[in-house]
Amino acid sequence: MIAEIIINRTAKKLNRTFDYNIPKELEPYIIIGSKVLIPFGSQKKLEEGFVVGIKEKTEFQVKDIAKIEDNLTDKQIELAKWMAKKYFCNISDCIKLMQTPGTRTKNKEKRIQDKKINTIFLKKSVEEIDFEIECGKIKSENQIKIINFIKDNEGVTIPEIEIFTNCSRAIVNTLIKNGYLEVVEKKIERDPLANKKIEKTSKLNLTEEQKIAYNKIEQAIENRKYESFLLYGVTGSGKTEVYLQLIEKTLEKNRKAIVLVPEISLTPQMIERFIARFGKEEIAVIHSKLSIGERHDEWNKIKEGEAKIIIGARSAIFAPVKDLGIIIIDEEHDSSYKSEATPKYQAKDIATKIAKEEEIPLVLGSATPDMTTYYNAINNNGITLLKLTKRANKSSLPKVGIIDLKQELANGNHSMLSQELYQSIEENLKNKYQTILFLNRRGYSTFIMCRECGYTVKCKNCNISMTYHSYENKLKCHYCGYEEPLVTICPECGSKKIRYFGTGTQKLEQEIHKEFPNASTIRMDVDTVTKKNSHEEILNKFRNENIDILIGTQMVVKGHHFPKVTLVGVIAADSSLNIDDYRANERTFQILTQVSGRAGRENLPGKVIIQSYNPENYSIQTAQRQSYEDFYDIEIELRKQLKYPPFCDIIVIGFSSGKEEDIKKQTSEFYKELLENTKNQLNNLKISLPAPSPIDKIQNRYRWRIIIKGNMTEELNNILNNILKKWYDKNIKDTKITIDVNPNNMI
Repeated sequence: MIAEIIINRTAKKLNRTFDYNIPKELEPYIIIGSKVLIPFGSQKKLEEGFVVGIKEKTEFQVKDIAKIEDNLTDKQIELAKWMAKKYFCNISDCIKLMQTPGTRTKNKEKRIQDKKINTIFLKKSVEEIDFEIECGKIKSENQIKIINFIKDNEGVTIPEIEIFTNCSRAIVNTLIKNGYLEVVEKKIERDPLANKKIEKTSKLNLTEEQKIAYNKIEQAIENRKYESFLLYGVTGSGKTEVYLQLIEKTLEKNRKAIVLVPEISLTPQMIERFIARFGKEEIAVIHSKLSIGERHDEWNKIKEGEAKIIIGARSAIFAPVKDLGIIIIDEEHDSSYKSEATPKYQAKDIATKIAKEEEIPLVLGSATPDMTTYYNAINNNGITLLKLTKRANKSSLPKVGIIDLKQELANGNHSMLSQELYQSIEENLKNKYQTILFLNRRGYSTFIMCRECGYTVKCKNCNISMTYHSYENKLKCHYCGYEEPLVTICPECGSKKIRYFGTGTQKLEQEIHKEFPNASTIRMDVDTVTKKNSHEEILNKFRNENIDILIGTQMVVKGHHFPKVTLVGVIAADSSLNIDDYRANERTFQILTQVSGRAGRENLPGKVIIQSYNPENYSIQTAQRQSYEDFYDIEIELRKQLKYPPFCDIIVIGFSSGKEEDIKKQTSEFYKELLENTKNQLNNLKISLPAPSPIDKIQNRYRWRIIIKGNMTEELNNILNNILKKWYDKNIKDTKITIDVNPNNMI
């Protein structure tokens, strides 16, 4: 028998199968999906590969497979092949997403192993040991004390024996040496939920709207059929309660559930809701803030069928779940469901494919759906629309006001807080209520400039301004991580007139301390959540210790439920409007609506103040009315006129190289090849000339791009894959090419 094997390498020219003989002794164990070790080329060291096909014979002279290591399923291999074609990457890149965390490295010594401890058991029978005690063969009182303890507590550790018997380790070792006790290795789970002690809750009575939504999705669960639903509900409308009851129904059918959440910061709160309803034994958690050991054990818990509910970020969609019954994607509009790294997959695409194959419902939930999702839902294009128009606990949506910052400046107010926001914070502090202040920029100042000559401090590796971080007194690049000391003298003209421009969360925190010195504050941004569990600690501290003001970036925007938050202040609503992206208005509306939804979620009235230099912008105006439909009606017309998604796909072909002259030449050649291969489709495609990317240098690599506007058809996908294959066969070493369909950002 012959195995078709994909080598686990990133080189594009190795993205094909190689034939290997399956030795007779391995034939019963090798299946499609097996991870194997093979001799490759002239190397002495064995290479890792994956079996993607098995056939009777080959025309080539082949080597033997050396060893089998692990297995994936046929379905996982087929999914990896589908992804590689769809996302223009190597099959091995996709397979890695489906392997057990901690086993993906080729270096065996670095792989995560099961965590084990030594436990103590009786080696002889109780009757034999009792006889030897009676005969006086075992005389020591301490030895007898230990033996009697282990009779009742087999499987304890030596430290536990020492504590409960008040005897030394040496006595235990003597009993082991004399053959009365034995050491047995026992596997223990690294459980990220071990310290969670949460009170059990019962299911709530559903509102009429929730019942209608629940019943529609329940039918798909009952009938075991694929259907995609958009659960579109205002903030606080009880989408999570619908999820919980749908999962309860799924578990009754002896099936399992995957729940995706966009942000790590959302995961703790979602997990707590699920533990309170189902207990932690039923739940596995997958996200990047877990240790690699915890992810390894959670993955195995899923693989062995012990977990019935899997909660996590986008990578959890690849969890090895058997008998899957439902997939739920919360905050489906969120950009984090799209991977920025290779493979550049969209988790919603993967979820749709899995749901179709398993014949199960897929539920997409959001208060501000992605434009394409909503367009498909209202046009009956493969998605069923379900609406929740009222808050579940009968609380009112918050009142939203807009402050024109141009007018504030005209009135002489140069601070970060408008008069109204300042007064509202003051009033909230008096009433002992909580406030959230949202500013989607971290750091202290977003750029530093010389007022004398106009010199701007930029990263030496990237063509981007450095951000000042006051707490470390450093300049940092948010793209490559480069740091340097604060510049106090202009390197161009020698002037000392260095000024800080723009504002970040650190500067806002400093101003709040100055204006409200008695208020307790806590900040949540990328700089404050670097440690494990720091997301959860900050959110719990804010909730449980009655911190007055939470300052944060978009981490504080979505999904959180804080009953005492009655005021939300948006410091600079324009920051997301001024990005070079066709989705700037959509993202602004989503962020403003989501952050507004944090206010007044219980019986207390909520108030939101949005500060902006563009108060007349329709995304800000419709966010004030909290009307997604109004925003959608305006935005969809603009998209139609300009031919943007959902009316076409945006395909960005990105090039990067360490040499500027090389990248110009390579992009020009690729462009000619692209025109030649798509000449029959040019009426349906708009292909831009090669040009530098908006940020034309990152990590000392120059960046250019070609943009295609058109529909990503099967034919166009094949053309692009064929051009890429030819391109990499040329063995051009330094220039890297990526193809990204509908990327998260256009920079």
